[in-house]
Amino acid sequence: MDRVSKATRSRIMASVRSKGNRSTEQLMAKVLRKAGFGGYRKHWKVQGKPDFAWPDRKIALFVDGCFWHGCPRCNRPSKSNVGFWRKKISANRKRDLRVSRQLRRQGWNVLRVWECAVSSIRTVNRIRKVLSAGARRRQNPGRTINSS
Repeated sequence: MDRVSKATRSRIMASVRSKGNRSTEQLMAKVLRKAGFGGYRKHWKVQGKPDFAWPDRKIALFVDGCFWHGCPRCNRPSKSNVGFWRKKISANRKRDLRVSRQLRRQGWNVLRVWECAVSSIRTVNRIRKVLSAGARRRQNPGRTINSS
């Protein structure tokens, strides 16, 4: 049971501003450095503001939080206000799809990584594959590369 009125709680929550997904982004940056994937820019000012971007190669990397984006593997939905959270996470996923499509139409290669998979070998290999293909594409601009 909440100790404040619904209107007060709404005002309090509306005043909370995001400071980014620091812990996950820091881990991803550490993984990228360790793998030798330099040259990225954080929060590049392009559609959706990717967490990491290689603008010269037109590669955008988003790290999606398992709770906020509804990871199918490890998401544990909230037990309170179920309707609100279901709608919120659904809207986040729809926005993610819209942003990815728009970037791809603009010639960007988009990678999305779940928070729970940031440091996995599979993630590092996916990034390596896209970055090497992006380097080839930069040398041969007529070629396009698709990734999941």
